[in-house]
Amino acid sequence: MIHPSIIRKQRIVLVVLLALIIVTVIIGMGIGYSSLSYSRLLPTLLGHGDFKEHFVLFSVRLPRMIITLLAGMALALSGAILQGITRNDLADPGIIGINSGAGVAIAVFFLFFPIDAGSFAYMLPIIAFIGALITAGLIYLFSYSKTNGLQPVRLVLTGVGFSMALSGVMIVIISSTEREKVDFISKWLAGNIWGTDWPFIWAILPWLIVLIPFTLYRANRLNLLGLNEPVAIGVGVSVEKERIIMLLTAVALAAAAVSVTGGIAFVGLMAPHMAKALVGPRNQLFIPVSILIGGWLLLLADTVGRNLVDPDGIAAGIMVAIIGAPYFMYLLLKK
Repeated sequence: MIHPSIIRKQRIVLVVLLALIIVTVIIGMGIGYSSLSYSRLLPTLLGHGDFKEHFVLFSVRLPRMIITLLAGMALALSGAILQGITRNDLADPGIIGINSGAGVAIAVFFLFFPIDAGSFAYMLPIIAFIGALITAGLIYLFSYSKTNGLQPVRLVLTGVGFSMALSGVMIVIISSTEREKVDFISKWLAGNIWGTDWPFIWAILPWLIVLIPFTLYRANRLNLLGLNEPVAIGVGVSVEKERIIMLLTAVALAAAAVSVTGGIAFVGLMAPHMAKALVGPRNQLFIPVSILIGGWLLLLADTVGRNLVDPDGIAAGIMVAIIGAPYFMYLLLKK
């Protein structure tokens, strides 16, 4: 049973995070290459703005911020699941190669297959999921031992190796195509939020609507997977079955996110750690907090990055990496 004071603390943290997200969204709506007066935000939201105000808010700012928020949530939840099923605090979809697998699949699809503009946004998460799933399956196979089961340290090292190999594959693919398409892939690799139209929101939203409640429903199973395998088996958990189910969930979340944001790492690493520090290690407590932290982190990184340099700004993936890379080294040295 969870102590009422911890539940109360979690609720306070959730309210604070929601407030931070709302404040960041309000600030982000007003600043940018085409500025929008804060006094005009509410009238424009209510449909009383002129054409420029309506275009800037509803066709540029809001879709981008919603996409960024949803993608950050998905990456944070994916990282939390991966850390739980591997019992490894360094697990992150960007670090262990899952994002790279999704990226190679998207690059091949974008560069070498005919694209239908109407279905492009909806196909991307599916293509990314296929690439990420194949990569995750290979990483799992190379990390698994019949005698010792899944070895967490080996999984991270194998994932890093796959990530480097897939980066090489991406370079080979890029070198064999025309310049215009290379520019798109280069921006994707840098973690530049590019899926900034409403169809991309409708493409990624169903994945989160299904997978977030599903993960929360199985939070207790994740708690048991965090125990030693003999203990988990002793209380009736089919360890390998649960790991595969949750791995598929993590892969789907990461694929949905990177299909519209590009190769962004470290959000799935930092958000779960920050959430555990705030409310403790129980999955049913820290996962909702982690989801909001991930959404806010990526939203903040993109809001700051796109306003540092006009007109294109700095990619959100680069902004997150500036913070995330030192944090990863700290965790590596700590472990």
